[in-house]
Amino acid sequence: MAAGDTQVTEPLPDGMVPATPRRSRRVWPWVVAFAIVAVLAVAAWFAAEAIARQIVTGIVQDQVRTQLSLPADQQIDVGIEGAVLPQLIAGTLTELTISSYDVTIGGQGSDAQVTGDVSVVAHGVSVRDGAIANADATVVLDEQQLRALMSNVDGFPVDSLGLAAPNVTMEVDLTLFGATVPVGAALTPSADQGDLVLTPASLQLGGAEVSAAQVQKTFGRLADGVVRDWDVCVAQYLPAGVTLTSVEVTGDVLVADFDVDGAIATDPALQENGTCA
Repeated sequence: MAAGDTQVTEPLPDGMVPATPRRSRRVWPWVVAFAIVAVLAVAAWFAAEAIARQIVTGIVQDQVRTQLSLPADQQIDVGIEGAVLPQLIAGTLTELTISSYDVTIGGQGSDAQVTGDVSVVAHGVSVRDGAIANADATVVLDEQQLRALMSNVDGFPVDSLGLAAPNVTMEVDLTLFGATVPVGAALTPSADQGDLVLTPASLQLGGAEVSAAQVQKTFGRLADGVVRDWDVCVAQYLPAGVTLTSVEVTGDVLVADFDVDGAIATDPALQENGTCA
């Protein structure tokens, strides 16, 4: 075909139209928008969660300081298991842990006081009325704090008290033919019907281990203060709803575990200090 000639375009068959190019759908802006919304929602959730945890922690700390008459600067650690917001919505905290060091418990302004490190784990805590399903408590006493407790027990040689796992140790000076003879005892701690009991596990005379029968034969009635069990009532230091269940010497501290009646949060009678017979 010569230059300048025009090419004849043949008509399309009937029923056929030219295809129109499809515009590509721009999906990525929607994906980005969704991602941004999701990130903001998560951020808002965590912000609300952090605020809720902070508020609950503050309320618990204030209540503990008030109920135990603790100083305003008393350090109180609060742990809340799991996410707080769903539990607040449900009305119950699954697990709440409260702990503090050097807490003085017992009758204020009286001799019936003991100081130790206290930890309480409560389960099923109602956010409406403070009722709890059940709770356990642990009190840890070092040697000095245990001496303060035992100083209220008549006849116990508190100045010689020591801790040597798994026992509490003590020493008593007995007189034999005008001479002073030190007799040492290793006492195993246990819990019996809510009381702390110290039972002689071994005795030492002049550095040698001897039996209770030998000590009694040698010193007669003077040995009664060495070979006896020491029964220590701890109810006077604790609310009536708290009961000693187990005790042991671990390392250089005495660890006492307690059962807490779940009704203590709402029953004033269980909040009052117990009594000793």
